[in-house]
Amino acid sequence: MLKLERINAAYKDLQVLWDVSIEVNEGELVTLVGPNGAGKTTTLKVISGLLKPTSGSISFQGRSLRKESAHKIVELGISQVPEGGKIFTGMSVLENLELGAFVARARQDKDRTLKWVYEIFPRLEERKNQRAGTLSGGERQMLAIGRALMSKPKLLLLDEPSFGLAPILVDQIFDMITEINRQGVTVLLVEQNVRAALELAHRAYVIENGRIVGQGAGEDLLSFESVRRAYLG
Repeated sequence: MLKLERINAAYKDLQVLWDVSIEVNEGELVTLVGPNGAGKTTTLKVISGLLKPTSGSISFQGRSLRKESAHKIVELGISQVPEGGKIFTGMSVLENLELGAFVARARQDKDRTLKWVYEIFPRLEERKNQRAGTLSGGERQMLAIGRALMSKPKLLLLDEPSFGLAPILVDQIFDMITEINRQGVTVLLVEQNVRAALELAHRAYVIENGRIVGQGAGEDLLSFESVRRAYLG
């Protein structure tokens, strides 16, 4: 479904990604883990068109994304939830969700998709008329993910969805991500919470200093001595 091959990327003169190759198959939940500054968010920006790679190839369902704009990539079926959610705090929960259905193919099924989002996140239906800025941290993250789902993505990119949340809320968010994937949405998850990410992922990649240094089944990577030593204590 998604394939990155030998991607290099830079911010002006500072190279951040070095020959990064990642593959996500339809229906999978794949995670990209690594320390702060490793290049995880940059990888997502390259996929979503917010940063153009300096070299390498990137394709989605057989179509090259190298020259596609960010809004065109959303229309093709890729939606990203940035770190921290980035909701519209002055608008209601419902207005935020409706904004997610702005692409043509999502607009016609907006009501049906909204019902589905409420089934996954019942708290959002309870708060639908509430101003988004009054939500708790966990509710804001639910809203950010729900808004992305309103575009009917084929591939959902999640950047640190557990960031800043209490442990009990982290468990809830990960349960919801698993359910979204179970219902047919392919997921690429970027996470610093390495143990939780590896436990729920079908496959995982480890990135350090802009390079992929390990890959395999999530459960298998949990047992790798280098991963345990570096990330799990």
